[in-house]
Amino acid sequence: MPLFVQNKEDQKIIQSQGFKDVRVLTQATFEGIKLTKTGGQHGTDAMYRIPKLKAGLGEAMGVVFEAAGHETVYVAGDTIWRSEVDQAIQTFKPDVIVLNTGNALVDGFKESIIMGKEDTYHATQKAPNAKVVAVHMDAINHMSVTRAELAEYVKDKGIQDKVLIPIDGETLSF
Repeated sequence: MPLFVQNKEDQKIIQSQGFKDVRVLTQATFEGIKLTKTGGQHGTDAMYRIPKLKAGLGEAMGVVFEAAGHETVYVAGDTIWRSEVDQAIQTFKPDVIVLNTGNALVDGFKESIIMGKEDTYHATQKAPNAKVVAVHMDAINHMSVTRAELAEYVKDKGIQDKVLIPIDGETLSF
């Protein structure tokens, strides 16, 4: 089975671990599912101006999954909200948008390296017919938004019919 990665550096690392079929994704079809790489950035421009931090943050990649007769799913990946996210939503018109919404923080910065509560709301406004799945909370120590906090925010905004906040291990079907 192939593994799809975002760049040649990741390809080399994964191949060095013994995996043979490692492909750099731009666009591919696998078992009838079309995968398209989308862009993003794992932190702010100010963070990326610091070489050591930039190296740690690395590249960000999202993926759009499309298959005939199925919902189009956009997994934004470890990114903040940027024009690339707007472009992916506008281009692919996903039925489901998966966002990493833990609002992860790094020392020395007020801004996050991934999305947060407000981005969840923003997604419901940019794609009013999509379901937004909020993930990547409560698991890593630098997350500043919990599921409970996001659930309260979603309720306050009146978007609970558009946002799903799965618990660890929960499976969602669309």
